[in-house]
Amino acid sequence: MQSILQRLEQIVDARLEDAVRRARPGLDGDLTLPPASFAPARDTRFGDYSTPVVMQAAKVARTNPRAVGEEVRAALEEAVTADHELAGAVTSITLAGAGFLNVSMAQAYWQSIVAQVLREGADYGRCPAGNRTISLEFGSANPTGPVVVVQGRSTAAGSTLANMLRFCGTTVTVEWVQNDAGTQTEMLGRSLYARYRQLWEPAYPLPEDGYPGDYLLPVAQALRERDGDRWLRAAEAEWLEPLALFARDQIVAEQQRDMHDFHVDFDVWQSERELHRQGRVEQALETLKAAGHCYERDGALWFHATAFGDDKDRVLVRSDGRPTYYAGDIAYHWEKLRRGNERLIDIWGPDHHGYIQRMKAVVEALGHKGALEVLIAQQVTLKRGEEIVSSSKRQGQILTLREIFEEVGVDAARFFFLSRALDSHLTFDLDLAKQQTQDNPVYYVQYGHARIASVLRKAPAQLLARAAQAMDLTLLTHPAELALIKRLAQLADRTGAAAQAREPHQLTVYARELATEFHHFYTECQILGEDAALSSARLALCLAAKRVLATALSLMGISAPDVM
Repeated sequence: MQSILQRLEQIVDARLEDAVRRARPGLDGDLTLPPASFAPARDTRFGDYSTPVVMQAAKVARTNPRAVGEEVRAALEEAVTADHELAGAVTSITLAGAGFLNVSMAQAYWQSIVAQVLREGADYGRCPAGNRTISLEFGSANPTGPVVVVQGRSTAAGSTLANMLRFCGTTVTVEWVQNDAGTQTEMLGRSLYARYRQLWEPAYPLPEDGYPGDYLLPVAQALRERDGDRWLRAAEAEWLEPLALFARDQIVAEQQRDMHDFHVDFDVWQSERELHRQGRVEQALETLKAAGHCYERDGALWFHATAFGDDKDRVLVRSDGRPTYYAGDIAYHWEKLRRGNERLIDIWGPDHHGYIQRMKAVVEALGHKGALEVLIAQQVTLKRGEEIVSSSKRQGQILTLREIFEEVGVDAARFFFLSRALDSHLTFDLDLAKQQTQDNPVYYVQYGHARIASVLRKAPAQLLARAAQAMDLTLLTHPAELALIKRLAQLADRTGAAAQAREPHQLTVYARELATEFHHFYTECQILGEDAALSSARLALCLAAKRVLATALSLMGISAPDVM
């Protein structure tokens, strides 16, 4: 069943091309015009919903937007007047500025939103499943240590983006790549060997440029429990690979536990080493060679990356026959495309800016121009009060993600990591995240949900049953009631826009706005009073607000408590 807005969009789409051609006589050929899409108006003085489609269409046809817009406005008004349901929902249709079509809605329309939320429940705002498929990769790192803070930011954002995309009807595969085929994994093996030797010889030194963190101590203990003193007298050629793989497996298992406890579960954990073992790297490079995008020079295999916008060509296989790190990345992106994903989204750390164009170049060379999007998660500065908290894996001073979420709670950690745009530097105030006051944004939002639950617990069962039937919604006319309903109605638009823009932080903004509207409604309107019908209507609004707030929190991987 189409919504009121979808019907209005359909009418505009049906009339738009004729209006454009009349505004510009003699326009030949097919016209590809954008579809109408009504979204909550930024300035409600002009209406409740707005679409710039007239301005966009006039730009395509190089004609006067006012002439096009006035005809579309008149046609839409005529169609609304002739339809009983539309006439009861729409109060005015206006054209503003350079082609913004604005629609104001009747109180009856807003009241119907409450009934719709109660009817659809957790599916309110959800789009039907479509046929879009996306691979979303984030958090990926060398398996050489615990999950660190900047990975906390990228995984909070990535998992929330995945939730939003799925809510909007997209099939998403969430992936983590273990970069376990490089020299850093070998150094991990040497570092573990040193910790293992120290169990017998405490003064045994760590290797230069090794990993000094204490996180390898329990790994060394586990190795001794499994193998005893087997490796003490072995040569490096014997112990390096098995110890590196043992350390990798132990650390990856810990990373998986961290992610699960942080409310992130991956569909794929991909080992780069396995890509090499399975021949995927060789197959990907053969695909590039067969397409004519590679050449040999100085005994090495090169990718002609400059043909696809990169600033220089890139080595794929060194002169000694060893594939580069780049070759492994190519293989995995080729693998994701081979699985049928039409779009790949990667979230990388702040030190990977220079890697973006070379990956986009190779995806284009593989026949999928524009399929790769890269988001950069900028650095996180942790502080307690005015004191900056430092962390460095190489120096052995690691503040892990687990330490963060065990200190402040998973909900607070996720909300704070999500609170700013990914490409902006984030300052995470650990003290603020632990406060149980309205200065703490996640507490403020969750308290809104708990406050609604408290109201519902106090309501008589008979009144609650009446509210659930949405019987008295015409009584919802107070400005605070209507403001709250309008915010509820934004769920689908705000989630869809945030997903499309790849801006999961927008959900934190929406959740705070929604909580603010409820707190204002709670202050302005007596929910449980002597008028049973009015109390029933307001309880229905509480039920709807609770449902939408829970959905917003769930999309962020954050709980919606009934008691605080």
